[in-house]
Amino acid sequence: MIVTPKTKMLPDRRALTQQAMQASIRARQVAGLDLHSPICIYGLSEAHRVTVRFNDIASMEGMYERGSPSRIHLSALRPLPRRAYNCGHELGHHVFGHGSTIDELREDVAGGAHSSPNEILADAFAAFALMPTLGVRRGFAARGGAPASATPRQVFAVACEFGVGYATLVTHLAYALGEMPRAHAARLLRATPRSLREEILGAVTPSPLVVADHHWAAPTLDAEVGTLLLLPPGTQVAGAVAAAEGSTGSGSLFRAVSPGVARATVPGTPWATFVRVARPHYVGLAQYRHLEDHDDD
Repeated sequence: MIVTPKTKMLPDRRALTQQAMQASIRARQVAGLDLHSPICIYGLSEAHRVTVRFNDIASMEGMYERGSPSRIHLSALRPLPRRAYNCGHELGHHVFGHGSTIDELREDVAGGAHSSPNEILADAFAAFALMPTLGVRRGFAARGGAPASATPRQVFAVACEFGVGYATLVTHLAYALGEMPRAHAARLLRATPRSLREEILGAVTPSPLVVADHHWAAPTLDAEVGTLLLLPPGTQVAGAVAAAEGSTGSGSLFRAVSPGVARATVPGTPWATFVRVARPHYVGLAQYRHLEDHDDD
């Protein structure tokens, strides 16, 4: 008798992605959030009664611990946009009722590399929770562009507004939303964070950069001490969380210098946002990340 090996069934990525998108919509609604604005993923987690903590563990992206309460543990050693995405991923595990899980260090984000249905769901949930379709479209339209023909600087500005990485947004547009030709995405992905900073600032710098232009719609801007902030021309930042470093052709340049929260405004205009600065690689509960010191044990 000839035994035919069983064919391994691959997960239906399209169906799982649609399921995750609907779950992200419900998650926002449960938290009383609209379906288009940039959000704080840590606030969304707390609205779902999930405690978020940063840990100095280099070998993992994040961990979901199911319990009462459920907890999300994130590596504080990853870049800020990566931490936000990882939090969304772990929250996805919670929303879908998955068991406790550890996600090890990996270099791909929102790139469809996972083959496990649970991991595909968690990845897609994070992408849609952080980068809702209507909000992303608005972000490009406000800047006079569209995903299909976006420039690297437009992509970078929208990525900053939604608190995600440049490559993460490009991948989401091309593969999840289908609003960017893959050939164009490949061209955009040739740009590196270093080359983007050099193009925007006109100088080479190793410091992370957040660009918040006149079209910025997020109520907050998250940064760590040492991060450069390119804000609209004439911006004033109250308090001592950020120090002015001069100006460029496209805005006023600040550097985050101290933990805390301060209001940034452009006098005579409605533009405003709250700048929230944390210590570098902060370890502790997410809700206390902008305080100078807090014993949360």
